[in-house]
Amino acid sequence: MNPMPLFRRHHLAALACTAVSLLVGPTALAQPAYPSQPVTFVNNFPPGGPSDILARSVAAVLQETLKQPFVVDNKAGAAGNLGASAVAKAPADGHTVLFGIDTVFTVNPHLYPAMPFKNTDFKPVVIMASSGLLLGVNPRTGIKSFGDLLSQSRTKALNFSSAGNGSPGHLAAAQLGSSTPVKAQHIPYRGNTPAVTAVLSGEVDGGILATPGMLPHVQSGKITALAVTSAQRSRLAPQLPTVAELGLKTLEQEVLYVVMVPAATPDAVVQTLASGINAALKRPELQARMNSLDLFYEGTTGVAAAQRLASLSARYGQIVRNTGMQAN
Repeated sequence: MNPMPLFRRHHLAALACTAVSLLVGPTALAQPAYPSQPVTFVNNFPPGGPSDILARSVAAVLQETLKQPFVVDNKAGAAGNLGASAVAKAPADGHTVLFGIDTVFTVNPHLYPAMPFKNTDFKPVVIMASSGLLLGVNPRTGIKSFGDLLSQSRTKALNFSSAGNGSPGHLAAAQLGSSTPVKAQHIPYRGNTPAVTAVLSGEVDGGILATPGMLPHVQSGKITALAVTSAQRSRLAPQLPTVAELGLKTLEQEVLYVVMVPAATPDAVVQTLASGINAALKRPELQARMNSLDLFYEGTTGVAAAQRLASLSARYGQIVRNTGMQAN
């Protein structure tokens, strides 16, 4: 008997594979829909700060719209590096997501000689919002204006709290000491909330901290506000001058609230997350929440988000070098 022609054997094999795929069905061959299990938002700062509040607000909406539990896990420490490192090592499937601020990627690489991850280990999902910082002091200092701050600093050094090494407040305090006669001694804390508490208690003289955490205490008279670092005046405290209006444009600074995932996360998953988060942020109740925190909605995704973070990193790297900032 003649052997079966080669082309016919290949043809029968192809038919057999087709038959198997039909029997198995498309559902078994397709990738599972996202999310297919509970999603963890790793917030790399302590509970109670603006990024934590935003994470919990967004998680509540996504749990409703994407039909899976969304939980927030606070992993604070090492200026946000601890939580970011945990996400970098997590499976790249979108079920472990970093929910924090830009400084982990724009300041820390210039400040820490040995980082537990590389920026290239991540890709941005969305830059959700931005906010300025508020320069405020404890009323017991007797400082009531930026002019008073300059006068008092001629005779003594002033302590300024921050949310930790590499945080926006640390960067701002270094810039203040570099750009003005103010002798600004940096005192790091573990998060924005304890840094604000230190100003309230008089443990430190002042702080240049996220505006949302400072404003309630400014409004109650427990912190004296001197200026904001944003390019525009705060919507919640429009009476406060910007640093540019005081002739210190070099002190302008904003905080970006970012969502990041491991770099190998599929684009389809990133797009689902980005669209879900942006839709959540556009809801009236979340818009009201952001307004109450003095956050400005951004919604930047993809290449534009990556470019913005890269630009900030270049700028902050120069500041770190010029001021001699250290992770003290």
